[in-house]
Amino acid sequence: MRHAEFRFYEELNDFLPPEKRKRAFDYRFDGTPSIKDAVEAVGVPHTEIDVILADGRSVGFDYRLHGGERVAVYPMFEALDVSPLVRLRPQPLRRTRFVVDVHLGALARHLRLIGFDTLWRNDLVDREIVDIALRERRIILTRDRGILRQSRVTHGYWPRATDPLVQLEEVVRALDLGTQLRPYTRCLECNGVLVPVEAAEVVAIVPPHVASTQREFTGCDGCGRIYWPGSHQPKLEAVVARARAAAALPLHCTP
Repeated sequence: MRHAEFRFYEELNDFLPPEKRKRAFDYRFDGTPSIKDAVEAVGVPHTEIDVILADGRSVGFDYRLHGGERVAVYPMFEALDVSPLVRLRPQPLRRTRFVVDVHLGALARHLRLIGFDTLWRNDLVDREIVDIALRERRIILTRDRGILRQSRVTHGYWPRATDPLVQLEEVVRALDLGTQLRPYTRCLECNGVLVPVEAAEVVAIVPPHVASTQREFTGCDGCGRIYWPGSHQPKLEAVVARARAAAALPLHCTP
């Protein structure tokens, strides 16, 4: 049996058992597996990795381990110029759109609230999520690391938190979404686009007290739902404020 020394950096340690975090450890293997297979066998999805160094040399996912290597694995570099290295993450999609697994419905609503095209259904299975992501060029958000380990997946992220508001902050920061926030432009229910609607057009639809007190309305071009600033507005504003505050914070780095 052969072995190589592995060291994972920054947030990649979130995927490792405690005894392997923030330290070098021995990885044993048979044959000559690809370095992609090795890092995923340890538990780290390939979608989270940006750079791998084997004995100080930048390598791709197809690099074959032969034994004796010292391997350093890094997530996306936010501030350093690493242009001479082999970048393993695909280029960002031209449009930031998401497909979210069945367990992240609240996160999907929060992302729609701040303006992101976010597909979520409570009946999507893993294969459908991957198919949709590839067909529509969407980023997968999932708490199921098994989805992100599938070889077909190109863009994905595993929220570490379990609280939907903390997940929102995490996604905004990790994917650098600050300049793309467009609050109140997506339907929270169906993900359709919201467009301005004249008060006269909805007077027969909304409750009488709303028709008499509100002057600004938007309507969903998908399901037809009508929105207006109501008693729930402070709660929505608080979610938007948290997203904006998260966008303004630098990423926390740990050795």
